Amino acid sequence: MEIGIYSLADLYPNPHTGKTISAKQRIEEIIKAAKMADEAGLDVFGVGEHHRLDYAVSAPPVVLSAISQVTKRIKLTSATTVLNTVDPVRLFEEFATLDLISNGRAEIIAGRGAFLDSFPLFGYDLENYDELFEEHIELFLKLNAKELVTWNGRYRSSLKDAEIAPRPVQQEIPVWVGVGGTLESAERAGRLGTGLTLVILGGDPNLYEPLVNRYRESAVQTGHALENLKVGVTGHAYISKTNQQAIEEFYPYHSNYWHHLNRRHGVNTTFSRADFELMSGKETALFVGSSQQIIEKIMRQYELFGHQRFIAQMDIGGMPFKKVAENIERLATEVAPVIRKETRK
Repeated sequence: MEIGIYSLADLYPNPHTGKTISAKQRIEEIIKAAKMADEAGLDVFGVGEHHRLDYAVSAPPVVLSAISQVTKRIKLTSATTVLNTVDPVRLFEEFATLDLISNGRAEIIAGRGAFLDSFPLFGYDLENYDELFEEHIELFLKLNAKELVTWNGRYRSSLKDAEIAPRPVQQEIPVWVGVGGTLESAERAGRLGTGLTLVILGGDPNLYEPLVNRYRESAVQTGHALENLKVGVTGHAYISKTNQQAIEEFYPYHSNYWHHLNRRHGVNTTFSRADFELMSGKETALFVGSSQQIIEKIMRQYELFGHQRFIAQMDIGGMPFKKVAENIERLATEVAPVIRKETRK
């Protein structure tokens, strides 16, 4: 199994100091984290896309290109690209260029967007939310497969024998579809033959098994070979010496993250320390605990999904870089070797 990390680059204040770092410092720390992850032997590093002042990254391929110059082998992915509101041709050009710069390490996780800021910003109508994603991903997959493309659609100008350049180092840029909970999205990913990335931020992981089953069933029904299909799991994670210490240390950042996120959406909800302890229990999907507990949670999900990738989001809620670095080290040295050994059997 591939093991990695990703960042959405939130700019929330540190709950202990009340201070918020600058976007410049945030991006510098993300690049430093990617370098550490690469040197520690992790497999994947992802950067998310947002278009608002409380997040530092709106252009993942630019940040990933900077990362490519300080890393050697780690795969570089968006996490995620809001595919509804980006021109597929421009997106392909950017990630093909990243692939050339990184010597074949570029990937894309495409999503429909939990945040809707990019729709009015780029002139797209929310009423076409799902149709835009469907059209854009189908066009992107055509661009990914052919140097010359003729295409007609509803939401973008037509292409006639268009030269799609540059071509990447890889034969095709790997594409995954991020799915939070809808069977329709999982079915679409299977029909298109892309990878499936499950966004699991908590709760009971058993609830996501039907998504993986639907994905694989849909893929087989449309003629895709099962051996070519990949499933990834993403989730919030924090690793410490003991389960209790992990809960103590992570609770302020996790609570702070959801407080600011929900407030932005007009919801003023908080949860107590006791609530967080329940959310972090052994049977849940929140990856908080000792290295051993994280290993057990990943393996429990592996029994459910048989997935090929796990990537963790650690740097949330104003967490200082020192703690992020400690988590990268633990994930790489204490968790990843065990998971790789167990999933090779």
